[in-house]
Amino acid sequence: MKIERWIAEATECDFKVALETRKPKSWLKSISAFANGIGGTLFFGVDNDRNIIGLSDAQADAEAISRLIKERITPFPNFILTPERENGKDILLLTVSAGRSTPYYYKADGVMEAYIRIGNESVIAPDYVLNQLILRGMNRTYDALPTEYSFKDYAFSKLRERYKVWTGNSMEDKLFDSFEIRDEQGKLTNAGALIADDSPIRHSRLFCTRWNGLDKSGGMVDALDSAEYSGSLIILLNEGVSFVKRNMKTRWKKTADSRIEMPDYCERSVFEALVNALIHRDYLILGSEVHIDIYDDRLTIHSPGGMADGTRIQERDIENVSSTRRNPILADIFGRLGYMERQGSGFKKITDAYHAAHNFRAELEPKFYSDVTSFQVTLYNLNYGAKTGSEATTAENAAIDADHVAIDVAIEVAIEKLTASPNTIQKAKAVFAKVGTDRIFGRSDIAAITNDSVTAAGNLITKLKKAGLIEAVGGYGKGKYTFKNPDR
Repeated sequence: MKIERWIAEATECDFKVALETRKPKSWLKSISAFANGIGGTLFFGVDNDRNIIGLSDAQADAEAISRLIKERITPFPNFILTPERENGKDILLLTVSAGRSTPYYYKADGVMEAYIRIGNESVIAPDYVLNQLILRGMNRTYDALPTEYSFKDYAFSKLRERYKVWTGNSMEDKLFDSFEIRDEQGKLTNAGALIADDSPIRHSRLFCTRWNGLDKSGGMVDALDSAEYSGSLIILLNEGVSFVKRNMKTRWKKTADSRIEMPDYCERSVFEALVNALIHRDYLILGSEVHIDIYDDRLTIHSPGGMADGTRIQERDIENVSSTRRNPILADIFGRLGYMERQGSGFKKITDAYHAAHNFRAELEPKFYSDVTSFQVTLYNLNYGAKTGSEATTAENAAIDADHVAIDVAIEVAIEKLTASPNTIQKAKAVFAKVGTDRIFGRSDIAAITNDSVTAAGNLITKLKKAGLIEAVGGYGKGKYTFKNPDR
């Protein structure tokens, strides 16, 4: 055995200088955590710096380990205890397998506690994780459990529409049984409740926000666009993708006989990431929903619950992540509707779509992160920070957004011709320089730019409206505007 390959205490590894027999909880809780997770190994006779200290009586320690596990871990976990000799010193390796009869409890002093591994620590399992472990031990999943809701009280028009589009056939009533949407008593399963048009599971909502800037700290307007969606997972998927599409721009580049479109984000990547978030999220974590947050330079999709197998995605090879489905019924339904593949290749599709984009750069590689409570995909804006100066005027790379530039010039000329005082014209120029044609603004935003009162800002808005330079926009509250082409 080469101790050097074990870099440090981590999710699957724990070091103990000696066997604690008077306070065995210090290491038995790791046994519980390993069995409740992906397994792991305890090294007895090795310190936290991987120095081999050795055990004075390895045989006696081995017997004590086996006895204490039998007495204080229930149900009895599967483990292998192996003696090793390194540099003339005896150590013990206790390898614990991932258990099938979860949860595995540590029991002593009248209490029973189930532990899980978070990083290099063994901690008491939160209630929602304990519920997951109980379901896993019963070989059940959340989406298969029956609910109190009657099938006959709910409509499934979105499901029927998608099934018709994908298969060309109408959805027969018997398919609701094969899809496991209802049980034998006519009650919805959790999967059925999540697919129903008016889903009764309220925490399955989707929150979408287009933030103003690079973080949530705000700017002239904290959020440029926001929406909250509820209902069928099919509705959430469609609305989420639509929200992203309306909040991104598409540049283009001329070629000899056509033009190449370069959207801020790859729609396929957004679609795959959102499907993953909705289908594989942990619905046992109450009060937490799927979020889409769009910033100037990136888009993040956050979903409750980490990897179903307990690993961390940032430590995995994205090209070879096997499919472990937390909600297999939902995954099967979405597979039969053509929304996802059953082989679990979503991560690869996300990265492949980005690599194929004309404006992809290495630093824009999609990023994946997970911990025990959450999963997040970050997709970078392919056009943010891209060169548009001399590079865009070469023969090979023709001008980008020439129409947009022409509109900017037209607005600037129209501002110069305003029937107003030179001071007012300068303020109008300052506002346009700050917001351009992309941002939405109101009186308070103008007041912040010009250092004027809100009343004075309102007067400037009136002048700009009369000149045909701005237009009102809906969906952002009363009194919000954008600059527009004065020739339109």
